[in-house]
Amino acid sequence: MSKLLAFVTVAVIAQQAAAVAVWGQCDAGSVCTYSNPYYSQCLPGNAAPTTTPQPTSTPPTTSVPATSTAPPSGGSPGTGLNGKFVSHGKVFWGSCADSGTLNIAANAAILKSDFGGVTPVRVLTRRLSDVQGQFTFGGSDALVNWAVSNGKMIRGHNFIWHSQLPSWVSSINNKATLTSVMQKHISTLGGRYAGKLYGNEILNEDGSLRSSVWSNVFGESFVQLAFQYARTADPKAKLYINDYNLDSNNAKTQGMVALVKRVNANGKFIDGIGTQMHLSAGGAGGAQAALTALASTGLDVAITELDIANAAANDYTTVVKACLNTPQCVTITSWGVSDTNSWRASTNPLLFNGSYQPKPAYNAIIGIL
Repeated sequence: MSKLLAFVTVAVIAQQAAAVAVWGQCDAGSVCTYSNPYYSQCLPGNAAPTTTPQPTSTPPTTSVPATSTAPPSGGSPGTGLNGKFVSHGKVFWGSCADSGTLNIAANAAILKSDFGGVTPVRVLTRRLSDVQGQFTFGGSDALVNWAVSNGKMIRGHNFIWHSQLPSWVSSINNKATLTSVMQKHISTLGGRYAGKLYGNEILNEDGSLRSSVWSNVFGESFVQLAFQYARTADPKAKLYINDYNLDSNNAKTQGMVALVKRVNANGKFIDGIGTQMHLSAGGAGGAQAALTALASTGLDVAITELDIANAAANDYTTVVKACLNTPQCVTITSWGVSDTNSWRASTNPLLFNGSYQPKPAYNAIIGIL
């Protein structure tokens, strides 16, 4: 059975998401911060959202050969971070990656020695194409091939998102048309890597059902529909729902729990919940309560994009201990290897410094594992 863990992304590139207040997007005391064309995130503070240049376009590709390398049957977990973590009965500790970081020798070496999985940063975030009916697979095929050849699991991103939708999707108001678009999108992306994936992240959403073409046309039923199409595309994959600001047992976390329970009341469509955990310095105190609340659904729980401003050893070990104390917390993914490649580089939030040397937080984690 494949041990690839993928959460193949499908949430769209084209428009910047507008900042929305309170728990529909960001809790009070945090601000929606636009990092790049692929990512906006709630971060503590009251500063104005960061803006960055518009993305450069990528020529669409319609006929990239599918990867043919068979998925690994497993592979040594190693003696580094992942090996220690797996020894506690967990599935893997991973890191995000893309073609750029895979081509940095020091970065790739640490991925091989210390991490058991990779999450695509951008290569699987082509999402719904700016041009209808066109898909780009070159980067995602390269990442999958690298992971397979190195015995790593893969975790991807969301198929469906409320943000960054191309205009041809966001303008749809017909349910039958939007259903066809969703089904084709999920079946194309999910089917391409079917059998190579341990799991698939289907959508980023919480109990508020943020305003989007999906919720406006379907109501809440789009959640179950997306999971049904994903299950058909790859019946063996575990299917996750994922979101940010699920860092404590707050209103948003409770909304996620309620949403999952409503959807799964009709059958087990959702297999797991991901909490991103982009934390501020000193912000790890709610991790245990968050994981306990999410685990109350009876599903697997994953920390999907962990980074912590200033990377204090105590903050990191607090999160890791929370996962160790929660049997259903099966994976942790760091949102990068080195501070130099972090989307929050100015806060030095990762376990390896700009010279790819382990920081005190890394050593502290190894100590408790």
